[in-house]
Amino acid sequence: MNDFVFSSEFWNWWVILLTVGNILACWWLIIWATKRRAGEAATGDVTGHSWDDTLQEYNNPLPRWWLWMFHLTLVFGLVYLALYPGLGKFGGYLGWTEEQQYDSEMQQAAEKFDPIFAAYAQKDIAALAADDQALKVGQRLFLNYCSTCHGSDAHGSPGFPNLSDNDWLYGGEPETIKTTILDGRQGAMPAWKDALGDAGVEEVTAYVVQLSGREADAAKAAAGKTRFETMCVACHGMDGKGNTAMGAPNLTDNVWLYGGSPGVIKQTIATGRMCIACQPSN
Repeated sequence: MNDFVFSSEFWNWWVILLTVGNILACWWLIIWATKRRAGEAATGDVTGHSWDDTLQEYNNPLPRWWLWMFHLTLVFGLVYLALYPGLGKFGGYLGWTEEQQYDSEMQQAAEKFDPIFAAYAQKDIAALAADDQALKVGQRLFLNYCSTCHGSDAHGSPGFPNLSDNDWLYGGEPETIKTTILDGRQGAMPAWKDALGDAGVEEVTAYVVQLSGREADAAKAAAGKTRFETMCVACHGMDGKGNTAMGAPNLTDNVWLYGGSPGVIKQTIATGRMCIACQPSN
């Protein structure tokens, strides 16, 4: 315990002395650099240094305004360190902390926005959907919190659902969407390469392509159907139309979360997917 206290105090004073010492050293350097020295060329005269025979150095001091900017910067630094944290454990005379500022900003936001949100909370989702002002608020919140994944137009991106196509992994009822936003969703597609082998992955891929209404190798699709009914029906169902309770996608509608090309489908079956449909922020 004593060693810890000693170490803490040592680093506290180390930071204080190092910070103040550097500021004073900068101040001393300015004074030293601007001090006139014996034998120095007069202001405006050539110092005797030259390059390429034609480029000569004149003894011209820094502009006064520039020099005063250095001094003002040092004074600002000392005043700032006296008022705000920055010198070891010294908290500054204003007593400012990031926690206090955060709490203050949150309180101001609560005073401003809580009455607005409270009024909306008393309405059901259907009424809010018909309220232009509520929709504008929802749009701004969507752009702030959701557009990174789903895009500003809500059309999604690979791995993140398109919210404008009426195809829903967990169901598109208003209350279900609300649950997704509030609590988040997380699903998993296991990797099947070890269980199916390379040939089995190819066959199931052909069957899934066929399920979505596209042409595929008939022999492979037939073999893939048998494997599908053994390995995949627990989540996707016998008809391949998925299970909203689990977030298992419908494989017959040709709407794909990660892409519907045979190569991408094959990769999904072989290596699996960790599907994060929505994660709430605390």
